[in-house]
Amino acid sequence: MTATTLTQAATAFIDHDSPEVRDFTAAALGDAATPREQAVALYYAVRDTIRYEVYGADLSREGLRASSVVRTGSGMCLHKSVLYAACLRSLGIPARLVLTDVRNHLASARLKELLGGDVFHQHCLTTLRLDGRWIRATPVFNKTLCRLYAMAPLEFDGTADSVHHPFDLRGRRQMEFLRFHGEFDDLPYTRVVEDLRRNHPGLLRAGTTGFAEGSLVQDAAGA
Repeated sequence: MTATTLTQAATAFIDHDSPEVRDFTAAALGDAATPREQAVALYYAVRDTIRYEVYGADLSREGLRASSVVRTGSGMCLHKSVLYAACLRSLGIPARLVLTDVRNHLASARLKELLGGDVFHQHCLTTLRLDGRWIRATPVFNKTLCRLYAMAPLEFDGTADSVHHPFDLRGRRQMEFLRFHGEFDDLPYTRVVEDLRRNHPGLLRAGTTGFAEGSLVQDAAGA
């Protein structure tokens, strides 16, 4: 089901009324004045100042709140997309979360073992409304990580969808979407965690809401 009613309201996870989100947003804007310029500035702030890391990711309710992501300064696609949506809403720009299943051809051998293959469930990105239409953006993989994995950083100009590059810099398959779960005004927490626990039991530690420990940087160094 696709939800459409709370695209500017603060929610349990998209807590854009928190001081952490408001301060992060203000620091990111610089001289951006128009909604499009602001959306682009926020995209790059979330993409490159919040470190992307799957290992050790905190999937507790508290850990997935936008304000918590600002405090920790790191997270995976769920955390970073929640934060981007919160920043946008703090400026009155409507935003939702998009949940999908993807195949990541460039996952490390260790990550594939923990995932149980190269398919990742509940990959998250953001959709936002600019100039009277909805477009999608993925402020997830920061520049440093992209360089280590020979991926071009995903750019966003506020006029077109920015979801993924199908190939890396060496011409290898990178990522493809397999299933679209829907668009949501807040993170459907129970649904997401249950799906991850069911499909990635090696990654989501038993009896916890945290992913297995490790480092994507170290994985890249050992590839």
